[in-house]
Order: sequence, then C-alpha cells, then structure tokens
Amino acid sequence: MSNKKLKLTIAYDGRDLSGWQSQPNGNTVQDILHTAISKIAKQPVKIHGSGRTDAGVHADGQIAHFDSPTEIDMNPYNWVPALNTKLPPNIRIMNCEEVSEDFHARFSATEKTYIYDLCLAPILHPHLRGRVWHLPCQLDPLTLEQALAHYVGEHCFKAFAANRGNETEYTEYTRIITRSDFKIHQDGYRITFTGNGFMYKMVRLLTGAAVQAAKGRLRLDDHLALLNQTDDLPLGKSPYCAPAEGLTLTKVKYT
Repeated sequence: MSNKKLKLTIAYDGRDLSGWQSQPNGNTVQDILHTAISKIAKQPVKIHGSGRTDAGVHADGQIAHFDSPTEIDMNPYNWVPALNTKLPPNIRIMNCEEVSEDFHARFSATEKTYIYDLCLAPILHPHLRGRVWHLPCQLDPLTLEQALAHYVGEHCFKAFAANRGNETEYTEYTRIITRSDFKIHQDGYRITFTGNGFMYKMVRLLTGAAVQAAKGRLRLDDHLALLNQTDDLPLGKSPYCAPAEGLTLTKVKYT
C-alpha cells in the first residue's frame, strides 16, 4: 500500500483566525487542519497550502495537500466528513480528491482569484460585519474603473507588496494580472483580481490605492506612477492598505 497525495478545497471565515500560516499560538487554518488530520491519521501529518492569507481574510477556495499515511486506507470522499467533524464551524473542507505525486498546492498553482467587498451604505448591516470594508461615502465608479485598469498586465508591483522581512536583492516583484475590475454588489462594489501570483498584502494594497483614487484623494497619474518603479522606489511604497475583512480567496487554478 502506498501513500495517497490528497488535495483539499477549504472554505473558512477568517474573522477569528490568525491567518493561514502556522504560528506559535496555533490559531491558524494550517495549525487547526494539521491537528485534525493528525488525529485521524494517529500520527503527525504535514499540510501544505497554496499560499498564505492574513489574519481576518476569508477563503471559499483555498487549496492544500497532504500525504495520507499508508496505514490509512480511506477513500478521499470520506476524508471530507471525517475532517469536518474535527474542525471548528468556521473552517470546512468542501472537497477532497487524490492527485498525482508531482502535485504541490503552492508550486503547481498557475492562477489565483480574490474578491474584495466594499459596502458604501451609511449603516453596516450586522450580517456583513467582518466580511466587508465599510466605507459610508461616495466613490467615483469611473475613477475606480480606471485605477483598477492600471493593474492589468505585467508590472513590477514592488510598491504594492508589504515587507515580510525576508526580502533579498533577488526577490521578484513582477506579476501578471489578467483581471482587475468591479461590479455593484450589496450596497457597494465587489472588486475581482485574477493573476499568476500575489505578494504579501498585495491585493489589499491594490484595493486601498484604487479606493483612494475613487475618493479623489489620489490622482490617477500619481496612482499609475506607483507601478513599475525601479528598485530604489523613488515614490516609496503605497501607503494605502485596505483592511483584511473585505478580502476572500475564491479560486486557485492548476493546469
């Protein structure tokens, strides 16, 4: 009997979580999943995610994989209820499937899609608490559309990447964004970003700067100038970071 590599599709409400990546406090999606899988396997099992989400960020389609121990002869379908009975209600396994040995949740990913929800209503409905950025103000939709359009294509997004502290002179900041637009949604806007990869807080920084432009607080030409800066960043990092609660990872694509 050989190990099975299993791919999980995971949804979670990030409001009470410390993000995806394992931390000493253990209140992360990765840590909680590790505990649940290890209980079923009766031994420690490593789990690998497609990428990190910050504290407060949600997911409908996070992807992870793990190697099922040879001693566990369980159909992938049965892993779904088995894990969900051991997980808190804010984390759910939506699907489990066997994948090839060369699959890796992070390194095999070719594209990710995020949505960011804005609520412009004067009063935030309690059901939306922790799920949207509440902005009780007017945004210019045309300016928002133009600012989001600046991101489409291949650019250096160094100004829109927060520092983790492990950057080097070889860190790559170029990404390809194939979709950056919005539609009217729940008394506000739903912004959608699709690209071949996103850096630390990148989607929140892209959203924050576009919203500042739509509020009339950032000129469109100054917004555009933040892109493709040289390594010395003469204009500096973008200071406009949207809060975590409006962000959801919705899909990770594999070839």
